[in-house]
Amino acid sequence: MEKEKFKDKLKSYFKRCGVDTPPFFKKLRTIGLVVAAAGTTIIASPIALPAIVSTIGGYLIVAGSVATAISQAAIADDAECEE
Repeated sequence: MEKEKFKDKLKSYFKRCGVDTPPFFKKLRTIGLVVAAAGTTIIASPIALPAIVSTIGGYLIVAGSVATAISQAAIADDAECEE
């Protein structure tokens, strides 16, 4: 039973990702991608950085990824993703 609920929620999430995203969340998604890219650049830098800078880079990656995923699932009208 628990597994079926999880599959239904996952299917619903992917269906929501396929529906058109409102303009505000498109901007937020782009900002999230930029933040995640900045964090990746900090982590992958070829020079030795202090530990705090690397930690901040990791937080930027997580924050940008979460903002992007949440923004992609936002839809203007809930009736659009119903079957």
